[in-house]
Amino acid sequence: MAKGRGRMGGIGGAQSGMLRQLQSLQENVTKAQEEIAAMTVEATAGGGAVAVTVTGERRLQSIVINPDVVDPDDVEMLQDLVVAAVNQGLERIDEVAAEKMNAATGGLAGMGLPGLG
Repeated sequence: MAKGRGRMGGIGGAQSGMLRQLQSLQENVTKAQEEIAAMTVEATAGGGAVAVTVTGERRLQSIVINPDVVDPDDVEMLQDLVVAAVNQGLERIDEVAAEKMNAATGGLAGMGLPGLG
C-alpha cells in the first residue's frame, strides 16, 4: 500500500509542477498581450509618399500623405497608396505580435493551440 501512495504522491507532484508551468505560461501570454496592445508600427507606401501608424490593437492611428503626391487628376493612385500602407502596417503588427507570442509561449503559439496565438 505504501508503494501505491508513493506513486500517487509522485503524480501529484508532477501535476503541481505542470500547474506551475501553466501559470507561468499564462503570465507570459498576458504580459505579451499587454505589450502588443501598447505597441505601434509605422509603414509606408510609394517610397514614403504615404505613411501610416498602426497600433497593436490593429487600429489605424494616423496617416501622413506627402503633399507632392496629391494629384486631383489621379485620386485612385493616392487611394491605392493609402490601402497599401495600411495593409503593410497591419501585416507588420501581425508579424511582431506572432513573434512576441511565440517567445512568450516557448513556441507553443505557432502550433495553432487555441488561446495561444
